[in-house]
Amino acid sequence: MKPDPRFLSYYYDSIQEMPEITLDRSRTALLLIDMQKNFISRTEGESVAFKAAGVWEHWLPFHDRLDTITVPACKKLLEYSRNNHMCVTFAKIASLVSDGSDRSPVQKKAGWNDILLPVNDPLTQMIDELSPIKDEIVVNKTTDSVVAGTNYDFLMRNKAIKTIIVGGIVTDQCVASSIRGLADAGYQIICVEDACAAGCMEQHIAELKIMNFLYCTVLSLTETLNILEINQQPRQQRDM
Repeated sequence: MKPDPRFLSYYYDSIQEMPEITLDRSRTALLLIDMQKNFISRTEGESVAFKAAGVWEHWLPFHDRLDTITVPACKKLLEYSRNNHMCVTFAKIASLVSDGSDRSPVQKKAGWNDILLPVNDPLTQMIDELSPIKDEIVVNKTTDSVVAGTNYDFLMRNKAIKTIIVGGIVTDQCVASSIRGLADAGYQIICVEDACAAGCMEQHIAELKIMNFLYCTVLSLTETLNILEINQQPRQQRDM
């Protein structure tokens, strides 16, 4: 498999070929991170605060990417996973008490990271296009990582999951923290580049360059879906 040169760091910039990914779809989970109304809506949540503060133009490229690239890619991953009876999981930032005192220090810092989203608040929920359905797993994070902040790893081990396909926001914070923790826990991770977004493309690309090859394999949506299809075929057909 040819690596995308945009996502090769100094440590791996001489690599010409990456190992082919093999997986078992019955042991593969989709994880969508923090695709919540508070962050994605243009009329509620953060957007209201950005407009009031006079910084909305600064965040427009982020929202444009969400609307035109990231949300559609997540929807396609979700549709594929459901149609093929794969394990579907979600993580969202959600304090379990209304004053947010259960949040980690990371989520209490002044500025953009001071995120107070009580678990039952409507803005805490996933956007309608990516809303969980029956028997899909949702974990509530009080810090960035699904590993440090929830029992996600325990649940995936109970379900014998070996590979996790990740999309969500933001690339350089909750997505990256979760991928690192899951990689350290022994999972094979695919990070779907177009199913993720950061505040700006510079940070998005920089974080993917850091994680690629070491903590995960960074692929496009098309590449990811192709791998899922190839690995569903009998091995003798794959090798032809």
